Amino acid sequence: LSSLSEDDDFADILDAELELASAADSASPGEPPGSPSDEEEEEEEDLVVELDAVGQGSNKRRRLEEHHQDQGTATRPEEDAIAGSVKDAQIKICPPHPGFFGGLCFRCGKSQDEEDVPGIAFGYIHKVLRLGTSEMDRLRGSEVKNLLRERKLVLILDLDHTLINSTRLHDISSAEMDLGIQSAASKNDPDGSLFTLQGMHMLTKLRPFVRKFLEEASSMFEMYIYTMGDKAYAVEIAKLLDPGNVYFDSKVISNADCTQRHQKGLDVVLGADSVAVILDDTEYVWQK
Repeated sequence: LSSLSEDDDFADILDAELELASAADSASPGEPPGSPSDEEEEEEEDLVVELDAVGQGSNKRRRLEEHHQDQGTATRPEEDAIAGSVKDAQIKICPPHPGFFGGLCFRCGKSQDEEDVPGIAFGYIHKVLRLGTSEMDRLRGSEVKNLLRERKLVLILDLDHTLINSTRLHDISSAEMDLGIQSAASKNDPDGSLFTLQGMHMLTKLRPFVRKFLEEASSMFEMYIYTMGDKAYAVEIAKLLDPGNVYFDSKVISNADCTQRHQKGLDVVLGADSVAVILDDTEYVWQK
């Protein structure tokens, strides 16, 4: 009996499949030629869905790429915050500007304006250096500490009629010429005391014992040359007095460095007034 029931079930399934096949065959002749079948319509629908999916995917990808590009070109909030904090820091530290080197503040890098002119030019240290009052006070305070640590003072030395005597060649008398002064000076013996400054047409004589004086003074003082003569003249004399550049280095101040015409002043010396000693034959140039 079980085998018969199984055969009947199989027959029923077969009959159902045949009915479906005949129904499909009967529907096909009625369709107009060239019209798509259901399967073709389903395939076209599937194709449209796939194309839409591809299009949507490309749109998403394009939007994603544009988003990344925007992120690459746009400034991030944290970068804006950092830039703003740096700018605020520059505003806080300057002004006042401590000084300028070549027209730029050496702390914040700002260009020098007309309102930033106050200060003093230290051309004898570097031709494009200008320091503000606060920076000069700071440097002087630091210099005083160094001097006290080394147990030294500051010595300001005049040149003419103090360390040397100079005259122009055309001012030498015939009697002096007969004594051979010019010929002796022309030898320019490093150990001698008489020199000719050919480019300036001048004759210079070192004062007695000046070399010994400088040697002994260097152990007790930080020494400056300060003359009302021209810069070129001051530099040439410094070479005669200090050929090894041991005593003065760049501390050679001339009339071009004075802040007041025909007047000398300690405002261009990076050493406090309280530790300064001045050796000069002309008192009235130190009225400040």
